[in-house]
Amino acid sequence: MTIVQHPNPSVRLDRVGKRYPGSADGYAVHGVTLDIAAGEFFSLLGPSGCGKTTLLRMIGGFADPTEGSVLLDGEDVTGLPPDKRNVNTVFQSYALFDHLSLADNVAFGLKRKGVPRAEIRERVTDMLDLVQLGALAGRKPPTLSGGQRQRVALARALVNRPRVLLLDEPLAALDLGLRRRMQVELKQIQREVGITFVFVTHDQDEALTMSDRLAVMNEGRIEQCGTPEDVYERPTSSFTASFMGTSNLVPGTYRSGRVVLDQGPALPVGPRSGVPEGSRVNLSIRPEKIWLSDFEPGMAQVRGVIRETVYSGPTTTYLIELAPGVTVSVLEQNTVRSRMEDRWSGGEQVEIGWKPEHCLVLD
Repeated sequence: MTIVQHPNPSVRLDRVGKRYPGSADGYAVHGVTLDIAAGEFFSLLGPSGCGKTTLLRMIGGFADPTEGSVLLDGEDVTGLPPDKRNVNTVFQSYALFDHLSLADNVAFGLKRKGVPRAEIRERVTDMLDLVQLGALAGRKPPTLSGGQRQRVALARALVNRPRVLLLDEPLAALDLGLRRRMQVELKQIQREVGITFVFVTHDQDEALTMSDRLAVMNEGRIEQCGTPEDVYERPTSSFTASFMGTSNLVPGTYRSGRVVLDQGPALPVGPRSGVPEGSRVNLSIRPEKIWLSDFEPGMAQVRGVIRETVYSGPTTTYLIELAPGVTVSVLEQNTVRSRMEDRWSGGEQVEIGWKPEHCLVLD
């Protein structure tokens, strides 16, 4: 795959690999090459065990690569310990000192560096104000909520003015509502301070909401890298399509602009350059890209039978069988059919349609 290169990246990984004895093929990370631009909010996204945290640890100096190089602002830091790199890390556990006040927690690293007392007071005050905790400077961590403790950990990392901030699933322990609010706050803080953020998460919505760019990882490799829109709307592999949100993956054979199901209809997808005639493929199309009515000219259309209806407040999902063993999900806003009696129910035959440009033909 092609990795976007920057002339002066904040972080450059050059064929970085990490081998652990005893793992399936010996490698947790396979030869990753990646550039992260200065001031970018970059996310490493993938399922558990895909290598994203190992990659973050190698950037931070907590793990040494078995092969390849790590460069920060053009300097090769491979093999240097964390305290010799101009990076800081925010962990999921926060790692705060419960016996110290918030101000003393934030000031801890500055005191160890011997920063003058007056400068420490000024920087700590500015940072607590940035994370909206200035009024609580004298409080101790056990008296705070999870979201407040997370902001203290962020302030403690940022007060050292690192060139790169590494964040290892820092929002994972928060409840859903708080996590969504913190996503917005974290992105706002990153824009204000202008520091490069490298964020590890397994949550697709989190990565889509916060990232300037993201890399989807699978089995120690980068499956795809790009903007959230690129990765979501134009996945380049079946893994990315299925991992990023919900996607219908329909297996079949590509023939003359159609994906022919093994036991069922031929689904129109339009001509596809680079897809060999007669090759086995997956047709990928998002549930929200499929229409149930008001079809436009040029749309592909096919009949199916509704097998299940799932009501979710603002939306309803219909599971529609196109052929034996082939079911697709269709997501419809309930403003389209606002009354319960207007919605379809199980067993009904329906026509579905999509625009050929909204479906992908993948290996």
